[in-house]
Amino acid sequence: MKHPNAIQTVLDRIGALSDPIRLRLLRLLETEELSVGEVARVLQVPQSTASRHLKVLSEGGWLVRRQLGTASYYRVVLDDLSNDERALWAPVRGQMEDIAEIAEDARRIESVIAERATDSVSFFGRLAGGWDALRGEMFGNQFTAQALLTMLPRTWTVADVGCGTGNVAELVAPCVNEVIAVDQSAPMLEAAEQRLGGATNVRFVQGAVESLPLDDSSVDAVVCVLVLHHVDDPVRALREMARALRSDRGGGVALVVDMMAHTRTEYRHTMGHKHLGFGEDALDEMFREAGFGSPDVRVIRGESQAKGPGLFAAVGRLEEK
Repeated sequence: MKHPNAIQTVLDRIGALSDPIRLRLLRLLETEELSVGEVARVLQVPQSTASRHLKVLSEGGWLVRRQLGTASYYRVVLDDLSNDERALWAPVRGQMEDIAEIAEDARRIESVIAERATDSVSFFGRLAGGWDALRGEMFGNQFTAQALLTMLPRTWTVADVGCGTGNVAELVAPCVNEVIAVDQSAPMLEAAEQRLGGATNVRFVQGAVESLPLDDSSVDAVVCVLVLHHVDDPVRALREMARALRSDRGGGVALVVDMMAHTRTEYRHTMGHKHLGFGEDALDEMFREAGFGSPDVRVIRGESQAKGPGLFAAVGRLEEK
């Protein structure tokens, strides 16, 4: 019979894995050494919560801690775990691969590491790192995106489908011939008109995404940002975009920006979402069914402080008619 202390040790090990945040934390720290603040940003929890869970895991022997100046960095080193701990962790981590939160953590850690690299440049590079701050102070932080948009053909007509308050139309309008801002909500269109009151090449039209008030082959490009998850029938909406597109002059392009597949079911009730994001296989099927070729789908690297699911940008193109 095992000594009671041995039984307690087993219970302590199981207890360390009994919290969902600690499970995510262990999976995270297998891939990257992180500070307390970085853990908090990736898991989107207060730093005090991150510290508390790190303390539990460290005291349980699950983590290796490294001190660098005033900062502490933590890592899971499998070879440093006991045989019993590895035997307990292996089947648990094997069941975590397809969990949506784990995928979202993995996307956020990329942003955290990228920010760390920038911080390192700022700290060690002096002039190189200080240039970003100086450039932002002198010229603001939006000019790069606005400059890149000027690569759009000046002759194009672009439909901003589900335009909302007009943030996309505001960016695109200075770079193209015409923007047609479409939304089924009259208050949204009014807000967009107020926002773009000075733009002479923006036309505001009320209508639903599933039955666009656009003529056949009348626009060169369609932009649909954070709208498709609200639509009952996304294929029908994409088919409408395809109908409205013309494919000469280099056009026939549909850009859809939306959420990656996720498990935040509360969004159905709190924000009226019809779909919990879209996976790449589903997007490929939807675009093809609507008359496009396979879309080019790219995950958008999010900001570490962003609290929503990860986003993608999917570009579908029509064959030239």
